[in-house]
Amino acid sequence: MSQSQQNNSQSDVLDRAGDVRTGEELDLAKLDPWLKEICPELSGTPKVTQYSGGVSNWTYCLEYPERSLILRRGPEGTKAKGAHDMGREYRLQQSLKSVYQYVPEMIGHTDDESIIGAEFYVMEKLNGVIPRKNLPKSIQMNEATTRELCTKAIDSLIALHKVDYREAGLEHLGKGQGYTERQILGWTERYQKAKTWNVPSGKFVTDWLANNLPTKEHICITHNDFRFDNLVLDSADITHIIGVLDWELATLGDPLMDLGNSLAYWVEAGDDSLMQSTRKQPTHLKGMLTRQEVINYYLDKSGFECNDFTFYEVYGLFRLAGIAQQIYYRYHHKQTRNRAYKNYWIFVHYLLRRCKKIIKNNKK
Repeated sequence: MSQSQQNNSQSDVLDRAGDVRTGEELDLAKLDPWLKEICPELSGTPKVTQYSGGVSNWTYCLEYPERSLILRRGPEGTKAKGAHDMGREYRLQQSLKSVYQYVPEMIGHTDDESIIGAEFYVMEKLNGVIPRKNLPKSIQMNEATTRELCTKAIDSLIALHKVDYREAGLEHLGKGQGYTERQILGWTERYQKAKTWNVPSGKFVTDWLANNLPTKEHICITHNDFRFDNLVLDSADITHIIGVLDWELATLGDPLMDLGNSLAYWVEAGDDSLMQSTRKQPTHLKGMLTRQEVINYYLDKSGFECNDFTFYEVYGLFRLAGIAQQIYYRYHHKQTRNRAYKNYWIFVHYLLRRCKKIIKNNKK
């Protein structure tokens, strides 16, 4: 293969955005001058596209002749307190950049909502492959390569959890001790506030979580949305991770809680059809670790101790139910027109039922 053919092949697998959704357009008349003020090298009018992978914040790509930028802003409609804080996400990544190699470069931020109708920030675009539901067809991975990608992904999470946040001056990222209890209380409250008539109360699960808090917690920097589709891979070496995206929920928290969050999205080959239908990342491929293997690998490599992962697994699933219900709440109350959210209430039922099953099996 010639060099040009190889470059074209690599270009074909790079992640790209799609058309901007109706009602979510950017006001370039106001945005373009703002961008050119902080990036004087920019010229012309950008091509604007939008990423469809996220169901929370809105993410756009603005392609100028000189460079491409990524813009992130919160959605319209009711928001949970502390959610979609673009200023915090921007400043957090600025702080992390010096101690964690996978963070993109931050370019600019503003809370002036008159520009595009919401607070937003802009960062560099990392050109690579984002492993969404299915990898690009041109990428062929055998079991060994798939396993290498999987373990390197877990390694990058462990690396984050091993960052010395005090030495890096990142104590301001969160409250620290008491994180586990705050998360259970917080997600219980958020679920209750977002509850609609067609989903369960969730009381059985929330009561169990409140009554089974771990006696120990370790505080570190946590991502809280660490998934394959938030990773950017090198197109020339698909097992090489060049970036970790979506830092909205990062804080000082417990690493096992962070792992539980990740595993809630981990759909493996043996899962039922409903779970398979929700898959957003390629964790079903031959060579990928199962959820239990991920837990074993993480504990072995990180050195963190855990005799029973049940609490963290249930927490991750309940938290995901809370996220899904918050999104469905906006659709139910006509605060968003995105019909992709129409049946999220069914998934909420499923997740809570799965929590109950894990809890009951653990009692046997």
